[in-house]
Amino acid sequence: MSHATPHEFSRYAETRAALADPALVPPPPDADGLLGRPMTPFARLHHRGEAFLLPNAWDYASAAALAAEGFEAVGTTSLGVAAGLGLADGAAATEEATVALARRLGRGPFLFSVDAEGGFSDDPAEVAVLARRLHEAGAAGINLEDGRPDGTLTPVGLHAAKIAAVKEAAPGLFVNARTDTYWLGCEQERTADRLAVYERAGADGVFVPGLADRAGIAALTASLVTPLNVLYSPAGPGLAELGALGVRRVSLGSLLYREALSGAVATAAAIRDGRPVKGGTPSYGEVQALAPGAGSGGRGGDDVDDG
Repeated sequence: MSHATPHEFSRYAETRAALADPALVPPPPDADGLLGRPMTPFARLHHRGEAFLLPNAWDYASAAALAAEGFEAVGTTSLGVAAGLGLADGAAATEEATVALARRLGRGPFLFSVDAEGGFSDDPAEVAVLARRLHEAGAAGINLEDGRPDGTLTPVGLHAAKIAAVKEAAPGLFVNARTDTYWLGCEQERTADRLAVYERAGADGVFVPGLADRAGIAALTASLVTPLNVLYSPAGPGLAELGALGVRRVSLGSLLYREALSGAVATAAAIRDGRPVKGGTPSYGEVQALAPGAGSGGRGGDDVDDG
């Protein structure tokens, strides 16, 4: 019988005690939550012993529709925000649009987390100001990534400083520290080490998009103190299996936005070509009702109209 080779992350689990700050050794469960982090309603979603699905919205209507479907929280997608403005994703060009979206989402009766790329700055103080603005707008969480537009990684110490600054400025904001080692295909062997530094800096959870193999996920979760977030992959494990592997949050990233674009183009092409249109589309009134405080008044509309 062949013996499986220990995964690269396993060696880190054995040395975590020596590397970790003793002050961050998990205390017994209490009202303050893991490591003394605030156990907010959004944070609690990450500590239920199973994975929860966080779908990503790009505007108020998409977020409200997902909440109406029963999703307990939604995230935002930086690609959806950037593409809607005709800008490239990850180019640190959408800070004000991101804050504006958070303010719109803050009017809704749902929890939401904001994809803030790398904080739109390499100055931790400026990232802290952004975090405070997002929290004041109603955001329950923030995603901070260490990938740069040029395909490199932010120095680990700098990204940790951003995380620490955010936690000081907005203690109740759930910081999901993302490392792009797998997403960018660089320094994958340093993934666990980077995440350990981010945890010590105050991250409430960690995110490794691009990590999809079962052995790697299981080994990494064994090395972590905080909940692991992964990006859903159609070719990878499903939600229940990811939860069994130790994942606690599964994001959809830009998938729904891209599906919406695909659906819009497919519908227009079907009508042009005389083919049937796929059913299941919400009515004008149903979409109108997603707006906060929407009543029965306003302009009427048919299922197919120019409204």
